[in-house]
Amino acid sequence: MRKVVSKKRVSSSPNSEVAESAAHHRLARAARSVGIVEDYLEVIADLIDEGQEARVVDIARRLGVTHVTVNRTVGRLQRDGLVSAERYRSIFLTEDGRRVAQEVRHRHQVVLKFLGKLGVSDAIARTDAEGIEHYVSKETLKAMERFLKPAKAKKASQ
Repeated sequence: MRKVVSKKRVSSSPNSEVAESAAHHRLARAARSVGIVEDYLEVIADLIDEGQEARVVDIARRLGVTHVTVNRTVGRLQRDGLVSAERYRSIFLTEDGRRVAQEVRHRHQVVLKFLGKLGVSDAIARTDAEGIEHYVSKETLKAMERFLKPAKAKKASQ
């Protein structure tokens, strides 16, 4: 990476490149952590919206993890004020938890539709959207939505 200063080419310092690389990796690690929380909230919302109870066993089955992992994560979600739960009872979303779940669903749908418009197969798009939804920036998501809008307008006019 080079910086231009007063028409002279000056190499950026290796330290700044290292710091920039470290910052990108920190953001990616944070996104992975947030992604786990968002996956749980999305699954809990799905179960509730399907008229089922959000039980540890159901969440574990849907996410492919153990009940011990679910219990630990639900405890974290409770501490963060995103769910309410009592021992041996269903898990419920708080208002904040529901809001986050809706945001995740929206990002998921936009990414899924965007990948479909690019010609990605349904199966691959579903898998990829499951990961991308947690990493996509607001700027990129808005760009995807702008890209998709003309397609929606065209369908409405036909």
